Amino acid sequence: MTAGREVLVRCDGVARTFGEGERAVVAVHGVDCAILAGERIAVTGPSGSGKSTLVHLLAGLDTPTHGTVSWPVLGPREGLRPGPVAVVFQGPSLLAPLDVSENVALPQLLVGVEEADALAGARRALDRLGLAELATRLPEELSGGQLQRVAVARALAGRPRLILADEPTGQLDHVTGTAVVRALLEAAGLLGAALVLTTHDPTVAGLLPVRWTMADGRLRQGRAVSSCSA
Repeated sequence: MTAGREVLVRCDGVARTFGEGERAVVAVHGVDCAILAGERIAVTGPSGSGKSTLVHLLAGLDTPTHGTVSWPVLGPREGLRPGPVAVVFQGPSLLAPLDVSENVALPQLLVGVEEADALAGARRALDRLGLAELATRLPEELSGGQLQRVAVARALAGRPRLILADEPTGQLDHVTGTAVVRALLEAAGLLGAALVLTTHDPTVAGLLPVRWTMADGRLRQGRAVSSCSA
């Protein structure tokens, strides 16, 4: 761990089991890790290896069966989203009746931000990603790559310190997926945020400097130096 860098998320002996008895499935086994401020981490592994479950645990969307997840400088789990932690999923999950700016502003509106302020934040996030011209379009008018980049803008609107992207290129072709990852990296850089991105694509993973791997629910250090072990 690098001296002076804040720990945004820490996992201590974290495991997650789904089901009970003979049908129980251990999705994540005994993970110990820390994500530091400003890190850029790719988590690789095949489908079913536990990557998405790990992201949900890191985001506070799920709770471990054993062990603890803590956010030392980000605050309690209840206040993580939208705010210090942003999550970008495989599908953009935009609401069809809302235009792009309204979709980007929605998470802020749901936590009580004034409409004018939420829309202003949405415009700034769209501007950062070069999407201002899409602000008044409906989701049905966008390409897959545009939809996912708007989802990135939505994540940025709350100015997070940690961005968790779960297979954000899984439904995109190679060129479009690469553009989305570069947009995530640029956004993280602009905000000074850490970025953790899961992928089964080694080319996508190669765009980030730190590599972790998952297999059968176990997290292991990859080819680059990381702050995590299992």
